[in-house]
Amino acid sequence: MPTSNILASVFGRSPIGPIQKHISTVYKCALQLEPFFQAVFAEEWETACEVQQTITKFEHEADAIKRSIRRSLPKSLFLPVPRTDLLEIVTVQDKVANRAKDIAGLVVGRKMVIPESMHEAFITYVRLSIATTAQALKAIHELDELLETGFQGREVDLVEKMVEELDNIESETDKDQVKIRRMLFDLEQTLPPVDVMFLYQIIEWVGDLADRASRVGSYLQLLLAR
Repeated sequence: MPTSNILASVFGRSPIGPIQKHISTVYKCALQLEPFFQAVFAEEWETACEVQQTITKFEHEADAIKRSIRRSLPKSLFLPVPRTDLLEIVTVQDKVANRAKDIAGLVVGRKMVIPESMHEAFITYVRLSIATTAQALKAIHELDELLETGFQGREVDLVEKMVEELDNIESETDKDQVKIRRMLFDLEQTLPPVDVMFLYQIIEWVGDLADRASRVGSYLQLLLAR
């Protein structure tokens, strides 16, 4: 009998499904950042506020799933992987949703205007950051297969390649962050200093979103190494 079925027979259900549901909800948060920034570029603040509220709704859903996992995850030694490792993965996943909410909240709260000359490069940067979350989602959805194979064989190789690709996407996001920061630096003298300060903060947070998603892959690598 596959490991996940054994676990379900002992505890009623595998903890992996809720963890996968959690990152799916986290991804929904990140995915909304593209239409959010498109609305911001057009200074359509009513639309931007609606998207921000959607992000907040998904972030609250992710929080609820996280709390449910923490309450229901068995403390028994019969878990095929350490309980603490699974809880760490959920915590790292949740930080992605938190950062997406932070980004949207700050931009809407200050009605931040992003210089038009930066729009194309900036939305590419946002898409790369979202792509890291998409890749983390893809990798986590292999976790049940890893359990069934006992963390051995071709499934391990597949997940390792997914994590490697996740790292590659995050590295590309880092390069884009340098590019965007340089563009803003060149415009600093034409913008109010306070606006510049908060724009740098948003640039940092978009990169941080990607970094947090890449940490999901790092925790998966720890599981593979055990």
